[in-house]
Amino acid sequence: MDIATLIGVVLCIAFVVISICLGQDGPAGIQYFYDAQSIMITIGGAFASVLTGCTIKEYVNGLKSIGIAFKIPSLDSPGIIKKIMELSNVARKERLLSLEEAAGDIDDAFLKKGIMLVVDGTDPELVRGIMETEMVSIDDRHKKNIGFWDNVAGMGPAWGMIGTLVGLIMMLYHMEDASTIGPAMAVALVTTFYGSLLANWICTPIATKLKAINNAEMQVKEIMIEGLLSIQAGENPRVIEEKLKSFLSPIERSLMGGDNEGGE
Repeated sequence: MDIATLIGVVLCIAFVVISICLGQDGPAGIQYFYDAQSIMITIGGAFASVLTGCTIKEYVNGLKSIGIAFKIPSLDSPGIIKKIMELSNVARKERLLSLEEAAGDIDDAFLKKGIMLVVDGTDPELVRGIMETEMVSIDDRHKKNIGFWDNVAGMGPAWGMIGTLVGLIMMLYHMEDASTIGPAMAVALVTTFYGSLLANWICTPIATKLKAINNAEMQVKEIMIEGLLSIQAGENPRVIEEKLKSFLSPIERSLMGGDNEGGE
């Protein structure tokens, strides 16, 4: 589990609750921020409106994608570069056909597919086209999940405002009792609070985290494509290594500095 995401979610709600408890009513003030009707309008309305704009499958996949944000992605760019260097040295010593046996020890389906295309003697441009098409397809699927949470983040405050308007209309119909105006106004504003909380506590951070994970995965796949095409072109392993290191940040490059095992 990604502890940073979990800590962030917990701290966000903790700061809100603590701030309420530090008010003049103390912990008892929390009761003012609970209203079942407001939750129904804001949370229910936001998710229902998003459902209107997508298919059931896309909706379910979007909901499930929240779990991805709480997991540590198994994306290791330096590790992938080292693996490609191993493949490069194998191909240099024993020719490209030897990569088929090496592919058996690789778990990544994308990398394995690329290796098999190279082993089969597929034209380099065709290899690039096939791999990039699959990469774009993966990116599109990920962006649908990201878009799901972006949409909920946008709908939350909007439905919160709708709930506030509903509360104000009901309040105006019962203004004969001045003592009820304050509490009624407070309940009306709670829906706006729920909408903002939904967007900024859950949805926007989840969308941001999914974007970061997707970007990291796309970078890893670009490294794989460039590495495999370089192997197919017969480039020197050391040249391949330097080329692939250009994808890394300076810190990641320095961490790999001690493992500069180029080709022979």
